Amino acid sequence: MPTEKKISSASDCINAMVEGSELKKIRSNSRVYHRYFLLDADMQSLRWEPSKKDSEKAKIDIKSIKEVRTGKNTDIFRSNGIYDQISEDCAFSIIYGENYESLDLVANSADIANVWVTGLRYLISYGKHTLDMIESTQDNMRTSWLSQMFSESDVDNLGHIPLCNAVQFIKDLNPGLKTNKIELKFKELHRSKEKTGTEVTKEEFIEVFHELCTRPEIYFLLVQFSSNKEFLDTKDLMMFLEAEQGMAHVTEEISLEIIQKYEPAKEGQEKGWLSIDGFTNYLTSPDCHIFDPEHKKVCQDMKQPLSHYFINSSHNTYLIEDQFRGPSDITGYIRALKMGCRSVELDVWDGPDNEPVIYTGHTMTSQIVFRSVIDIINKYAFFASEYPLILCLENHCSIKQQKVMVQHMKKILGDKLHTQSPNIEDSYLPSPESLKGKILIKAKKLSSNCSGLEGDVTDEDEGAEMSQRVGKEGVEQQNSLTGKRFQLCKELSELVSICKSVQFKEFQVSFQLQKYWEVCSFNEVLASKYANENPGDFVNYNKRFLARVFPSPMRIDSSNMNPQDFWKCGCQIVAMNFQTPGLMMDLNIGWFRQNGNCGYVLRPAIMREEVSFFSANTKDTVPGVSPQLLHIKIISGQNFPKPKGSGAKGDVVDPYVYVEIHGIPADCAEQRTKTMHQNGDNPIFDESFEFQINLPELAMVRFVVLDDDYIGDEFIGQYTIPFECLQTGYRHVPLQSLTGEMLAHASLFVHVAITNRRGGGKPHKRGLSVRKGKKSREYASLRTLWIKTIDEVFKNALQPIRDATDLRENMQNAVVSFKELCGLSPVANLMQCILAVSTRLVGPDSAPLVVLNLNDQYPTMELQGIVPEVLKKIVTAYDMLPLCDTSACTLLVSSHPSLISAAD
Repeated sequence: MPTEKKISSASDCINAMVEGSELKKIRSNSRVYHRYFLLDADMQSLRWEPSKKDSEKAKIDIKSIKEVRTGKNTDIFRSNGIYDQISEDCAFSIIYGENYESLDLVANSADIANVWVTGLRYLISYGKHTLDMIESTQDNMRTSWLSQMFSESDVDNLGHIPLCNAVQFIKDLNPGLKTNKIELKFKELHRSKEKTGTEVTKEEFIEVFHELCTRPEIYFLLVQFSSNKEFLDTKDLMMFLEAEQGMAHVTEEISLEIIQKYEPAKEGQEKGWLSIDGFTNYLTSPDCHIFDPEHKKVCQDMKQPLSHYFINSSHNTYLIEDQFRGPSDITGYIRALKMGCRSVELDVWDGPDNEPVIYTGHTMTSQIVFRSVIDIINKYAFFASEYPLILCLENHCSIKQQKVMVQHMKKILGDKLHTQSPNIEDSYLPSPESLKGKILIKAKKLSSNCSGLEGDVTDEDEGAEMSQRVGKEGVEQQNSLTGKRFQLCKELSELVSICKSVQFKEFQVSFQLQKYWEVCSFNEVLASKYANENPGDFVNYNKRFLARVFPSPMRIDSSNMNPQDFWKCGCQIVAMNFQTPGLMMDLNIGWFRQNGNCGYVLRPAIMREEVSFFSANTKDTVPGVSPQLLHIKIISGQNFPKPKGSGAKGDVVDPYVYVEIHGIPADCAEQRTKTMHQNGDNPIFDESFEFQINLPELAMVRFVVLDDDYIGDEFIGQYTIPFECLQTGYRHVPLQSLTGEMLAHASLFVHVAITNRRGGGKPHKRGLSVRKGKKSREYASLRTLWIKTIDEVFKNALQPIRDATDLRENMQNAVVSFKELCGLSPVANLMQCILAVSTRLVGPDSAPLVVLNLNDQYPTMELQGIVPEVLKKIVTAYDMLPLCDTSACTLLVSSHPSLISAAD
């Protein structure tokens, strides 16, 4: 195992800077110079070589540095011809001198950039006394905590403990670490000291803990918010929670609660300090999970018609393998119902001893007794969700055994069965809320004018389609198959209430004649045809009627169709083979997490409202929907396991990450990181991606980790999450195996930001970005209906809409200008802008150059005397903002009271 040396303190950063690094120096007109930068040993100046300048001029005095800015956020970077080729994470700028000149640099990796940014910020704060300050305070809290823990383990007070105890101790504190890696690190340390024996001293224990348990990416984040301390105090943590994590109404009490909960050192708990270990504990806790906890419970309106929801649905629920030869088993129902499935399938045939059985007809699958399935359904129907369960009954039984089915269902399910006839005066199905605890039977039903105890209805036999040819003839053959008739007893017919199965003919016929309680089933092939040829009609059809899509019978291996292909058309019941893991089931499972995993997800408004129009195949922005910009930075990975069943590479993995967007065609995209060779423990990726999401309510994000192998890349883990459930800020993404189990301690560390091209979105999650010139403004237009009274009313709305568009665009431009002057990217929020500006508001003698007047409705900035030109521009841009984030200013002045206006 190669020796690793990780940056875990400010001292490490300073030492690395003294040794020096090769950095690219960016100048105007696309000029790039490769230079070697190093910090003088006396820490007074920064030098670079080679240089045409005199050696005394090829340097910057540390005292003259005003600010160290991360990213490509200076005029030189923005105007450079190779802007797009420069990594945001590797770029940084040193702002220095009275005229605020910028030295714009690009490191070979984000790690190196972080070293220089962190080291320089310490030097700005402490100058030549930086190392003395670090040595006097460095990790005192952490060292004291580890010393105490070591002493508790050294019960005999020998000054050392056995190697096995030390290894287990570290593993207990960091369960994701591999035992052999900890052992090797101790042995490596002993070899370097030419030490024999296996006893571990306190100093050795602390050194190895530092080396293995400090995640550099989290350390750099901590010092970014710590005002150059080795810990966060309550105010630092407040700023981090509000500016980065998007948490509203943060108080010092909330910060203190977090510190008390996650800080392991007693000293930190008492003083209100969060160390690197406490910060790591917090960031890896459920509090910083990428999934928004609001969505862990039912959070959507459940009082709309049933047709307005996507419904978690299973196909051939009784199968636990393939649909041609596989076994049938009641565990298929248990698994599906426990996973929140709300529509299960029962393919019922005559069985021996007058007991109906369930299996796939025309195949060699095994059989299970109908009664035992109803027993299991009764037991688990509402295990995961209290909302209605639909039993899709495919009935192939004789009249005699149909009566047995009725007896079993009435006796076992009792009053859970919903048998109330639909109200003819209504236009829509009842809501999931009104059907709580009810079981609906979807099946054929006799016509109302049938007076006998039985009658004939059209057959609905999915299994008989096994032999059909797929193609143009497939639809014709399906119609001929469903044209067959069979006998249905009235008792079974009466159990069907609001889910009567009918045959689909065409959209115009359905719009005129279909009743709202009638349900059509579509073969995947037929549904795809309508999705491609009649996307608008399909969406409109599904506003009122339930549509069930089942997999093509040609999928004899029980592979799954892509549910997104049919959700985009509004199809509510897209039946999935729950027994078959993979991408398609990942999408299905991920999608239904967003509403407390209750099995029902409210469809986007544009797919529900009668007056709206949406074409499922749109490849551009959606009218009336504000596109969102999703910014994802893959920072690092933790504890990636070796792929299951992989080749003989030992424990070595070469991971890389795919970020996939699934949704309407305009949104589907994917990007990948570089491969990190031979590092599955803590690979640092530091790569940023941007995606435009045109219909956020129908989009999903999937993170996939793969092992790069010349034989064939192998699957390590994945996590799929609806766009609406993303939490912004620094988040950990747990990874799941191919079959959906959580991978112990395996995760991705990411940063998520969501900005907005045209306003709208969730205010606490989304900022405003992307400046638009006035010429490119897009104003809403109104379609003429040729109904005079309506056209006249809406004609008056055109000018107010244009005025509102101008106001919105002007505000966005003002916000972007302010962000640029603050040295931040469009992803930043106003809280981060105020934080960045705060260092420039105080002069060298600590006198305020700007004061904040809090008397007005929104805080205003007032210049004090002669100030640098760049500060004037910032104040002018601030004044242009229609609103200011009051909480940001309040937090700023609480830590810089000298900035408050005397008038306040």
